[in-house]
Amino acid sequence: MKYIFTIIICFIITNNLIAQDRYITKQGTISFFSHSPVEDIEAINNQILSIVDIETGDIAISVLMKSFMFEKSLMQEHFNENYVESDKFPKAKFTGKIIDIKDSTDKNKVFIEGDLTIHGITNKVKVKADIEVDNNVSLKGVFTVLVADYEINIPSVVKNNIAKTIEITFSLNHKKFK
Repeated sequence: MKYIFTIIICFIITNNLIAQDRYITKQGTISFFSHSPVEDIEAINNQILSIVDIETGDIAISVLMKSFMFEKSLMQEHFNENYVESDKFPKAKFTGKIIDIKDSTDKNKVFIEGDLTIHGITNKVKVKADIEVDNNVSLKGVFTVLVADYEINIPSVVKNNIAKTIEITFSLNHKKFK
């Protein structure tokens, strides 16, 4: 009985030590912007789940596609039904590493590398980001993706309304995971 109790205590202590380097947010912000001569399209999503492990630099982000809010409800409907097919591909995901996170004290620039999955298609990305590490871990950055790289088909009728390159902006303020 003492042996089992000792194993359980060791497991709890080890688990707490491991969790000390992890930070989480459930309310990050990701937005995208499409500029074309015909129309600008912008959407914002505040329901982002992200976890960062400061010790290893590992990062994972999950974005519910239906949570993107547009200025016009018709844009939101077309986005979910016709372009990203949110019922079939409900989430966008990123898994990767923050490069040289150990050297990031206070406010620095870092690179984040990993796999971005949108519309069921995964591509490697490398993003430059601002990082601030104190009691929290804040990440902010901007990068672009090509619509064609994720096999998002744009009907010829609206082809001039949507840019081929989409600008994605993110702001994630992680708090210590307990």
